[in-house]
Amino acid sequence: MDNSDRFFANTECRFYPCHRGIEEINCLFCYCPLYHLEDCPGSPSFMEKDGRMIKVCTDCTFPHRAENYDTVVETLRKDLRQDV
Repeated sequence: MDNSDRFFANTECRFYPCHRGIEEINCLFCYCPLYHLEDCPGSPSFMEKDGRMIKVCTDCTFPHRAENYDTVVETLRKDLRQDV
């Protein structure tokens, strides 16, 4: 896929590819904007650390897949509406 307003692959990044098992990584959401959501559409795991549950997204590629762009944006819109 070509770089655009919906997809950007920063192949020059020293961490690229940051996930295995995905051919084209969408770097627009390099740091997942859904991390703050306990119930996100991705596939995070949770671990206990110092008595707290921590969200672990290491194996989640959801925000990095081009076909999930619309879902990420819509999820953020819904989250913003709930905060108002």
